[in-house]
Amino acid sequence: MNFKWLYKLSICAGLLVALGGTTNAQTNTLSSKEKKQGWKLLFDGKTSKGWRSAKAETFPTGVNGWIIKDGTLTIQASNGAESKNAGDIVTTGEYGAFELSFDFKLTRGANSGVKYFVTLQENSNASAIGLEYQVLDDEVHPDAKLGRDGNRTLASLYDLKTSNKTGATKPIGEWNTGKVIVYPNNHVEHWLNGVKVLEYERGSDEFRKLVQMSKHKIWKNFGEAPKGHILLQDHGNEVSYRNIKIKELK
Repeated sequence: MNFKWLYKLSICAGLLVALGGTTNAQTNTLSSKEKKQGWKLLFDGKTSKGWRSAKAETFPTGVNGWIIKDGTLTIQASNGAESKNAGDIVTTGEYGAFELSFDFKLTRGANSGVKYFVTLQENSNASAIGLEYQVLDDEVHPDAKLGRDGNRTLASLYDLKTSNKTGATKPIGEWNTGKVIVYPNNHVEHWLNGVKVLEYERGSDEFRKLVQMSKHKIWKNFGEAPKGHILLQDHGNEVSYRNIKIKELK
């Protein structure tokens, strides 16, 4: 047996795992280190446990809705409308200060979003209201050209602040890793594939000025709730999620 060849093969396998080129066996799991650090999975890769509709107590199961397959949570394509088919889903739990990490995969021209501090108190006939980490195909979807100074592009704080993600984005069809960190002092950061792409102070004068220049100005105390749900948006396009995990910060 050629042990040198086997050794090289094991090294290559290790590199694949480190770079994310691995099988589903490595997804939707927590390492022993992560468990000790306080991380918890929000999606187990097999069931809808911990999630429900933003407009009902049950998980939406309509045609072209959310499906769980091969360790991924996918909203299927419908007609491109915002929260008009299966609708958004939210965590059953609510969170204040936290570090949220998630993998997402876009299809060509797709739109979705990950919202946080979603209280479900506003009477919205579209997507539930909250601060949003934009998930979007900037090259194709028209929303990237709307808003102000690109603040509706990928990883931006939707309609409020533009992300600076030069070199951080992976091609459409590949997995990206997003992260939102909300510190106990209300400092917030958006990350994309290991790069910090924006930061802001929730509830600050600057934040409130941004809100007043946005479509969110109609909502009282927008984005300033002490805690809220995490939301995955149905915007009528196919987008997949996996490895959704959270660590609460003290």
